[in-house]
Amino acid sequence: MRDLCAIVLDAWQHAGTRQRLFALAIPMILSNLSVPLVALVDSAVVGRLPHAYQLGAVAVGGSLYTVLVWTCGFLRMGSTGFAAQAAGRNDQHALRYILLQSLLLVLVLTLLCLAIALPLLPHVLAWMDTSGDLQALAQQYVLIRMYGLPAALMMHVLVGWLLGIQNARAALWMLLLCNMVNIALDIYFVFGLQWGVAGAARASVIAEWSGAVLGLVLAWRYVDKGPLLNFSQHVLRWSSWRPLLAVNRDILLRSLALQGVFFMVTFQGARLGDSTVAANALLLNGLLLCAYALDGLAHALEALTGHALGQQNPLSLQRALCLVSLYSLLASSVFALLFWLFGDLFIALQTNIVSVQQTASDYLIYLALLPLITVWSYVLDGLFIGATRAREMRNSMLLAVILCAPIAWLLQGLGNHGLWIAFLFFMLLRAVFLGISARHLPSWFQTP
Repeated sequence: MRDLCAIVLDAWQHAGTRQRLFALAIPMILSNLSVPLVALVDSAVVGRLPHAYQLGAVAVGGSLYTVLVWTCGFLRMGSTGFAAQAAGRNDQHALRYILLQSLLLVLVLTLLCLAIALPLLPHVLAWMDTSGDLQALAQQYVLIRMYGLPAALMMHVLVGWLLGIQNARAALWMLLLCNMVNIALDIYFVFGLQWGVAGAARASVIAEWSGAVLGLVLAWRYVDKGPLLNFSQHVLRWSSWRPLLAVNRDILLRSLALQGVFFMVTFQGARLGDSTVAANALLLNGLLLCAYALDGLAHALEALTGHALGQQNPLSLQRALCLVSLYSLLASSVFALLFWLFGDLFIALQTNIVSVQQTASDYLIYLALLPLITVWSYVLDGLFIGATRAREMRNSMLLAVILCAPIAWLLQGLGNHGLWIAFLFFMLLRAVFLGISARHLPSWFQTP
């Protein structure tokens, strides 16, 4: 215990680590907070339309599209870890190869996602057993959003790469442009042009392409302009792709499991009624708000972890991990208190539909508990992503899903309460298994 206190005190007093952490975390927190702000504006704008099924359509359609985009989140995570380690070694050639290889993966993944998702979309919506009006609008919403899929995946790569080279400000400008364009066009298209749910989808597409174009411009500005030595041979060699693909494969499996859990929350909520699925969407917006704020600290830890590993500096990593853990715990406690005290106001800001407000109010206790339970998952994710230790992340996630599934099945009789209890239990297991895997941290610095 005394050794732990000494480690924490050393990290707290080390000004250099604190300065680097804030330089990375503050821009990422600001940019990340703008992402759930978009979801909140979508809900607030569509929530002012006359029917609950319109808000439910955006919730369901947005969830389906998010499954695709977040499932491909390994593009950002892999880019950050490898770029940070290359930056720590000052390897400019590796930095360029990582960026170009990841952008090539975007092209392949876009075609793959479209080939899988478009034929399955009508069947998935029918399987959710929602009202006919909700299904029709949700399908329209998703089909429009698909035009922005390549841009959304490019943004994953570009944000990850920029963060890996510890240029969080560039990532901030890119994400802020995307999200501010989305908010402005959302209001104009839905209310000004009376496009309804389709207007919200079109606003998102234009915003995603705006962010992607700016990201490409910024990446070109910061990437080394030297000749691409033997790039074609590098691309054609399997050994050049194996590390990136192995990490991305494991993160993909982890992301599929995580998105499967979020999708099942939406799916089961939809089976309980239009008001319930809409209420759950509004509550999950609160989780997103908290998650994106805490992810700003986690993203900073990713860059600092990769840089420390590239420099073979375990003390630097230890200090970064301690500081991020302390600040994350403080932030999650603040979010929990705010949701407990002002949860009804948070829901009212998103919709004026009385039935949805009343339904959401019954489950605010779960929203207040979520930040305190999920905080450790965010911190440890940052640690493992920066170290490109994706296998441990995959195994922890799959174990949590496997153990939580029978609990969720047994709690079906409790309705939406059972659904939220199972979700909290899943998040707790995920953090526990990641913590167990982190015990091997000292061995990461041993030369193979």
